[in-house]
Amino acid sequence: MRHQAVRARLYPTTEQQAVLAQHFGCSRWWWNYALNLCIETYKATGKGLNRAALNAYLPQLKRAEETGWLSECYSQVLQATTVNLVTAYKNFFDGRAKYPKFKAKKNRQSIQYPQSVKVVDGYLKFPGRLGTVKARFHQPMPVVGKIKTVTVSMTPSGKYYASVLIELEGDNPVPSTDGKVAGVDLGLKDFAIVHDGIKTSKYPNPKHLAKHERNLKRKQQKQQRKQKGSKSREKARKRVARVHERIGNASLDYLHKLSRKLVDDNQVIVVESLNTLGMVRNPKLAKAISDVEWGTFVNLLSYKLEKEGKVLVEIDRWFPSSKLCSNCHFQIGEMPLEIRSWTCPNCKTHHDRDENAAQNIRAEGIRILSVSGTGTAADGGEVRPKSGRKSRLRHSPAKSETPRSIPRA
Repeated sequence: MRHQAVRARLYPTTEQQAVLAQHFGCSRWWWNYALNLCIETYKATGKGLNRAALNAYLPQLKRAEETGWLSECYSQVLQATTVNLVTAYKNFFDGRAKYPKFKAKKNRQSIQYPQSVKVVDGYLKFPGRLGTVKARFHQPMPVVGKIKTVTVSMTPSGKYYASVLIELEGDNPVPSTDGKVAGVDLGLKDFAIVHDGIKTSKYPNPKHLAKHERNLKRKQQKQQRKQKGSKSREKARKRVARVHERIGNASLDYLHKLSRKLVDDNQVIVVESLNTLGMVRNPKLAKAISDVEWGTFVNLLSYKLEKEGKVLVEIDRWFPSSKLCSNCHFQIGEMPLEIRSWTCPNCKTHHDRDENAAQNIRAEGIRILSVSGTGTAADGGEVRPKSGRKSRLRHSPAKSETPRSIPRA
């Protein structure tokens, strides 16, 4: 089975907004209460609480006088919150995420309906008190498919959205590496430098934050001058949130369009595994690195390629793509960031730093695919580049027993 998510903008009535606010508050309170319960239980016993143990507290809380308002929230919303907390702990212990945090009212609010949601004539029909809510879908709903979960969220600017997860019959196409291979070097001056074996294309960094920075600063200063707790400060906070939302939407739109173009033009895309968290510790580059959102871009490439039976190869962050001559493979010792072009001391070839890196990334990706054809890396085995630490496939192109073709260099 495969899944597809469809996003919709919700337009709840005043009464429905009150219901959503109550559900958001109950879900947030239960998350914080359950998280604190897990922490205190671990301190006392050295053990955690599973999903069943946490859900066993809900009936007691609903009967208690001081927390009886929890019974007004749709029960499966609270149970879905429990599932999300347990999943957050699992991701933490598996090394995929940080330790779960307590939720605040000022941040993005969300709840989940795990079942019984229907689409009726451009409306989303929810179980419980919420009822039927007007919706505008951002893309057509699949004709055949089963709705698994619906996540309702409210942005800090006060807009409501629903993310509908649909289960479709059949699987994604079998991944194939037979086709054009492109190496992508991600940067700050140019967002992406792409080499496909014939030509090198550069895609500029739009710098969305810099374009709105003056407006954002002015609105933030106005917010700070308002009295805390006043209605005017809340209005000013929403103005600031709308600017942040505009920046995020513009950035995501650019990333979607660029990733779609690269996926349509290539069968295999090779990128570097960048340590973004480590790079933002540099105070001079932190703002610029956070603005480009390399991690989001790679995730967009990953799911779009997988959906179409194509392959993403992610080489190791320590691979010396900038220091390696793409002509003779001579590796120089140091390459400071301010050096944008250099001449190989061995073969005297003059290189543009970013174009040379894109060519080396593509060549390394082809080498990894060639080695994985023996049946090791395709199942997650050890594959090491000529220099640096090991590289890996973002997702396996095929199982070992499946015949595969190696892309042309």
